[in-house]
Amino acid sequence: MNTHAEKLDIIQWIAGLKDETTLRLLKELKEKSASNQKDWWNSISAEERISIERGIEDSENGRVTPHSEIRKRYEKWL
Repeated sequence: MNTHAEKLDIIQWIAGLKDETTLRLLKELKEKSASNQKDWWNSISAEERISIERGIEDSENGRVTPHSEIRKRYEKWL
């Protein structure tokens, strides 16, 4: 069965549901799915966004330290 047919089958099943518990669980699943699709960028603070943008700018302009150098610098804690 293709995706379109699966969706139609589920729609028909939902349309005939009378069980309130199942309907509530489906609604919770829908809400959870919608919240997982929100852009995380909008959920972080302005300070965090600025910090990320600064890091991207540093990387684009070559202001980076190689991973191998950082590992050497902090190897006693790793």
